[in-house]
Amino acid sequence: MSSTYATVITDIAVLLALGMAHVPLGDYMAKVFTSKHHFKFERLFYKAVGVNPEVEQSWKTYAASLLSFSAVSVLLLYGFLRVQSWLPPNMGMKNVSPSLSWNTAISFVTNTNWQNYSGESSLGFLAQMAGLAVQNFASAAVGLVVAIALIRGFVVHNKDRIGNFWVDFVRATFRILLPFSVLAAVILMANGVIQNFASPHVVHTLAAGVQNIPGGPVASQEAIKELGTNGGGFFNANSAHPFENPNPFTNWLEVVLLLLIPFSLPRTLGKLVGSKGQGRAILAAMAVIFLGSLIATTAFEIHHSGAALQLAGSAMEGKETRFGIGQSALFATATTSTSTGAIDAAHESFTPLAGGFLMFNMMLGEVTPGGVGSGLYGMLVIAILTVFICGLMVGRTPEYLGKKLRPREMKFAALYILTTPAVVLIGTAVALSNAGARKSISASGPHGLSEILYAFTSAGNNNGSAFAGLGGNTTFLNFALGTAMLVGRFVPILLVLGLAGSLAEQGHTPATQGTLDTTKSLFIGLLISVAIIVVALTYLPALALGPLAEGIR
Repeated sequence: MSSTYATVITDIAVLLALGMAHVPLGDYMAKVFTSKHHFKFERLFYKAVGVNPEVEQSWKTYAASLLSFSAVSVLLLYGFLRVQSWLPPNMGMKNVSPSLSWNTAISFVTNTNWQNYSGESSLGFLAQMAGLAVQNFASAAVGLVVAIALIRGFVVHNKDRIGNFWVDFVRATFRILLPFSVLAAVILMANGVIQNFASPHVVHTLAAGVQNIPGGPVASQEAIKELGTNGGGFFNANSAHPFENPNPFTNWLEVVLLLLIPFSLPRTLGKLVGSKGQGRAILAAMAVIFLGSLIATTAFEIHHSGAALQLAGSAMEGKETRFGIGQSALFATATTSTSTGAIDAAHESFTPLAGGFLMFNMMLGEVTPGGVGSGLYGMLVIAILTVFICGLMVGRTPEYLGKKLRPREMKFAALYILTTPAVVLIGTAVALSNAGARKSISASGPHGLSEILYAFTSAGNNNGSAFAGLGGNTTFLNFALGTAMLVGRFVPILLVLGLAGSLAEQGHTPATQGTLDTTKSLFIGLLISVAIIVVALTYLPALALGPLAEGIR
């Protein structure tokens, strides 16, 4: 079987798996967040933290709960990393430096999972499990509940209540993320992903050298890493490491896992707002852009433009032979189209134009389909902007899902759209003006710009993948990228929750003949166009100086 046929079959298999899971998983998540029943262990948790699960919160109280939980998480994880050498089992690892602890704590709490360290040589098992893996669950749950809160803003009428953060968080963690992660971990273990507490095994090589083969509880962390669109690898090589991703089947499964919840959430939206067509429209827009990016990335990799690649006959530099170009392009597209950041190939080694598409996926705000929760609420904000633009064209007050889009709602939406580009472009400019940051760049010219632009694009959009050439473990970059992660995560969340509260205070506006039908192909096309045009207008100058300049010269 040729590599092209294998690529097509793999891509189709991923789409079929997502298609089969879309309805049951989407409906299940809708049921989870509308159920009136609290399990006994959930009630014990609410009692322990002093929360009344029957009391709903305003958006400001919801946001305060979310921010306080995240702030405590950052502090606890920072402290954990600073004292890990005194906590068993530390596997002989030293305490993490202050700047790296700061960067790593923020990275995992913001669902970015940017890693300026090698996991197997920097962290012990306890730090990996009780520190990082716990935040893999928590940060994914935070993104998911914000999306649900925004949906409630459309569903609730004439009151300033959008749910209870603690109830939503507990249900997202224990009813969705945890059970599916356990199932995924078992499947991964059955297919070769390691799961143990073994100390490094010393082996003597044929060249008379000595090599340490590490062990660890990898499968359990790998499952939530992909399902929660986190991306932080147990090993430095991430999903390119054979202990994390040993064969083409596990590679396929990991792609499915990282797309599973984001591509099912539009069904949850349709179920909760009482119109499945609304969910299908959002899903269609996500799918069209995702497939377009996948086709383009794969084509640029197979074409392997450039003299060196043409002489070699293949663009296999930086890729695992067990996956090849097709599966590497699929994984890269999926991980940058979500906020996962896991990699099974070195993104820096992709052809320039393919690497540009990977950056473009993140610059879209990772809404195709985006991270767990964050992709849906990001696409809903773009949908609001689309409806507003259409309303301006016909001189009518725009309406979406039964709510008028007044100046207040549009301010929240506009600020949301402007926040991440500001973080990325300002952060890139500041870093390029810093002599120490410039020394961390491994290449010159357009490729060097791509390295630093990719880093801040990844941090600001809470992706976590890297271009591999940038040496990010410096005091300046640890602080700068950590700040980008914080602002890129929590400012948009606050704006989304404010938007949800503003929508919830409104009554229901019935559709009329003048209301734009947001379930039809016309709206889907407009939504796709607005998503792409907004990014093009914002980032095209930076892309032109980086990957585009490198790709066409």
